[in-house]
Amino acid sequence: MRDHFDVAVIGAGAAGMMAAMTAGRRGRRVVVIDHAKAPGEKIRISGGGRCNFTNLRTAPSAFLSANPHFAKSALARFTPQDFLAMVEARGISWHEKTLGQLFCDGSAREIVALLTDGMAEAGVDLRLGQTIEKVERRADGAFGVQLAAGLVTAQRLIVASGGKSIPKMGATGFAYRLAESFGLPLVETRPGLVPLTLDPQQLADYADLTGIALPVSVRAVGADAGQGGGRKADKRPAFREAMLFTHRGLSGPAILQISSYWREGETIAIDLIPEMDLAGHLKTLRRQAGRQQLRGVLADFMPKRLVQLLLPELAKVAGKVPETPLADYSDAAIGALVGALKDFTLKPAGSEGYRTAEVTLGGVDTKALHSRSMEAQAVPGLHFIGECVDVTGWLGGYNFQWAWASGFSAGQSA
Repeated sequence: MRDHFDVAVIGAGAAGMMAAMTAGRRGRRVVVIDHAKAPGEKIRISGGGRCNFTNLRTAPSAFLSANPHFAKSALARFTPQDFLAMVEARGISWHEKTLGQLFCDGSAREIVALLTDGMAEAGVDLRLGQTIEKVERRADGAFGVQLAAGLVTAQRLIVASGGKSIPKMGATGFAYRLAESFGLPLVETRPGLVPLTLDPQQLADYADLTGIALPVSVRAVGADAGQGGGRKADKRPAFREAMLFTHRGLSGPAILQISSYWREGETIAIDLIPEMDLAGHLKTLRRQAGRQQLRGVLADFMPKRLVQLLLPELAKVAGKVPETPLADYSDAAIGALVGALKDFTLKPAGSEGYRTAEVTLGGVDTKALHSRSMEAQAVPGLHFIGECVDVTGWLGGYNFQWAWASGFSAGQSA
């Protein structure tokens, strides 16, 4: 097999199919190459099978990158409303969940079909189950992609092969190796949107909490943080969502979000009762129902097993014993208690790694790419898009929006 195309796209995921469809609609002859047996496998499993396909609150501030300004161009050129228009034109029913997240009412397969049918209508040649042996720049300026089945050449090459997350689905570091082979710099890669693990002693301490979830506000606060605060201001965001205790550590949306900002050796600070003015409430109860004990008061706002576990330490922080009635708590004791609950710190041992990470942080350094076209500045005709680029979104549809936007930008330019 030997074919020549205007554009070759490596990767039949969200970004790659969007780029291919966009370029094909411009009249370009396009081929998409992937080692997988089916396109869009990460789309298919996303959002519990319903695909959280975008987020209405998409903004550059919801993305991590060594250059926080890089994503602005692509995100402005193709917005959540643009993709939503495609969804609605296709007749796919959808609904909005919390925090601007949009999901299919039916199946994520509808999004895959939207893209594959769009490529077919644009004349894109989709080649699955292909092993890439070598990629090189040829003497005539074209890119040569050597497959086990033969050689494919193209004037432009778009790399959309993703990151390292979920290797059981075939994820590899292919894009990074390819970038380095063309002399492009990389930003250190690490797992993102991933559960955090605790050390054996912590797991033993919290064993009775496995399966318990509660709303929290959590932030990463640095390696030198201690219980109760007293640290310098940290500009990283806090996330107010659910946290889940697991048999290996911590998970839930709040933890997945903060994992992208947390680094090994650092501490996380958790507000265990983020929904209310706890100090004011306790002072009111002290006046109106002073005979109540801390155990019963906290059980109104926290899971009882968590209250039971934390009660001795909380009473100690306040200078009391667990059975002390609330009437005997001074303002200072209430302040100490509230501080311990709203600034509860843990030092995770690590993360679950790429095995369960939803995304890969880092990747192809954006300083080597044009923000409008995603084209390598030093290698004309070579584009990198999607997860393999050092742009990573928050949980909740942001990474799909980056895939659509970066794919559209490359497809419009290739």
